[in-house]
Amino acid sequence: MDSFIVYGLTLISLFIVLLAQAFVSGSYSKYKKVRNERGITGKDAAREILDRNGLSDVSVVETHGNLSDHYDPRGKVVRLSSEIYHGTSVAGVSVAAHECGHAIQDKDGYMFMRIRASLVPIVNFSSYAGYFAILLGCIFGAIDLIWVGILCEVVILLFQFITLPVEFNASRRALKLIKEYNFFTDKEIRQGRVMLRAAAMTYVASVASTLIQILRLVLMFTRRND
Repeated sequence: MDSFIVYGLTLISLFIVLLAQAFVSGSYSKYKKVRNERGITGKDAAREILDRNGLSDVSVVETHGNLSDHYDPRGKVVRLSSEIYHGTSVAGVSVAAHECGHAIQDKDGYMFMRIRASLVPIVNFSSYAGYFAILLGCIFGAIDLIWVGILCEVVILLFQFITLPVEFNASRRALKLIKEYNFFTDKEIRQGRVMLRAAAMTYVASVASTLIQILRLVLMFTRRND
């Protein structure tokens, strides 16, 4: 019975992640084909948002990869993938505005963003340490080491929980600015909202998946210890 639960949790975790990825990929594929009526590019939208919010020192640059868009708080750079940077789609401008939302969070000293930034080194260490602790614990039968690995997974879960308000807040800021600066029509704003909500669901899925993963590990190794 315990084995059935463990396998079931593994499948549920995989299903949640795949479903979220399919949702965001589907939404992006749909709205990247919809050109905004103003014809503004992701680069132009990002530059205008940044300049009008006193962030002329933040650069907007093109980067490689698909949906590799992000804001780098250390370099003060908004990096947009080629399709977003040059494109005039509803999806592209929405994503560019979202990344600028992170830049504005940084300027405002948004609490959750500061907490997340402080946790990055710990999470990077936990990602590697947790994997090796669990692996070595399984090989050598060291239950205490396995629990160290599970604790590292809990640290990662905490980081993912803190990421949720950061991402949702950036999307809210993005939609507000898109509307305020008249980048989109009312219809395009609704489409952009769907796109950003779909992207946010990947973070929710990550939380759910990690939570299930921790529960699965606890069940496996509690049973093993018995």
